[in-house]
Amino acid sequence: MSLQEASDARKARLIALRNRKEGISTVSNGDSVLLSRNYDPETRTLKKHSKNEVLTTDTVEKAIEGVAEMIIAEDERQRAQELDVFNIAPKRPNWDLKREMEKKLAKLERKTQEAVHTLIRQRLASQKGQSDDILGAMNAQEKALDVEDQSSDEEL
Repeated sequence: MSLQEASDARKARLIALRNRKEGISTVSNGDSVLLSRNYDPETRTLKKHSKNEVLTTDTVEKAIEGVAEMIIAEDERQRAQELDVFNIAPKRPNWDLKREMEKKLAKLERKTQEAVHTLIRQRLASQKGQSDDILGAMNAQEKALDVEDQSSDEEL
């Protein structure tokens, strides 16, 4: 069917539809007219009949009749599962805080240990009778570092 023929057929259908809506009945000379009891002009197909002559039509609603109930039931089941208190609460409530703070705490721990060692060295140096000035504390610290290095070398 060419484009021109398809266009002509569509125009004829539109004119017939317009005439039918206006109530004008036009029957051409010898052309058979499909009655609406057998022909569905919206879908342009023949209607189906059952054995007892009751008119049955295939509709989208009948095709998806059970699907809507299944979707609703599944949605309710999923909502009930999502609202479960055990699923809402995390297993460890502060896991994100610990994750963010581990790097910072590692640096602080190292600096804290260094400060504690320095204080201990200064206290030991002052107990041995060395002066409280900075030079004496630094000397005591260097001696303590040497002692620690020697002890760690001996352990290996």
